[in-house]
Amino acid sequence: MIMWSENSISDHRFQISNLRFQFEIVMRGPVDGPEGWLKMKYSRFEELPVWQAAIELALKTYDFTDKLRFRGRAGLRNQLERAVLSISNNIAEGFERGTTKELLTFLYISRGSAGEVRSMLCLMEHFSASDHFKSEISNLKSRVESISRQLRGWVDALQNSDIKGQRYLNDSSRRATQSKREKSDYADEFRRIQMENIERTRKKRASVD
Repeated sequence: MIMWSENSISDHRFQISNLRFQFEIVMRGPVDGPEGWLKMKYSRFEELPVWQAAIELALKTYDFTDKLRFRGRAGLRNQLERAVLSISNNIAEGFERGTTKELLTFLYISRGSAGEVRSMLCLMEHFSASDHFKSEISNLKSRVESISRQLRGWVDALQNSDIKGQRYLNDSSRRATQSKREKSDYADEFRRIQMENIERTRKKRASVD
């Protein structure tokens, strides 16, 4: 599996498959292909860049709370750690639920938790005890803002989809979708062969001339 840094993901487009919850994310990175774009599809929440980013955020947040003295503010520390963990957990639970409606609900909860984390980080910037951690807090805020943007893009795509989710599929709809996908793959292969034949013919004519 290719791992992507936060800065390598410059665009997100989500495509919902009727066979399963499968999402296509378009990313720019050091790869071959037109203009350096790579399309990757995911059928497990562990593979999603937004879930991976949320896990990384949680790890860095726990490192941060271990360093900062929360004298008299244990409740704030606990709330921050619970909120940051809620981001990845709700992405995972929503993904596994099997319906678009439930996935949307959990993505909204996840995005709400991201906002909660950002709010607490903003508050902590004003603590005198945080003076030596300004850059670290700023980094955490940038990470959680990136996650919020990714979740927003996912939510927008789901709201514009008429797919209800895997739980609503029956054998007939699965066969119909599989047939449609096979026809699309065949059409793509046919166009590829046509282009190869045209290019071969062009080269032959050029060599004769």
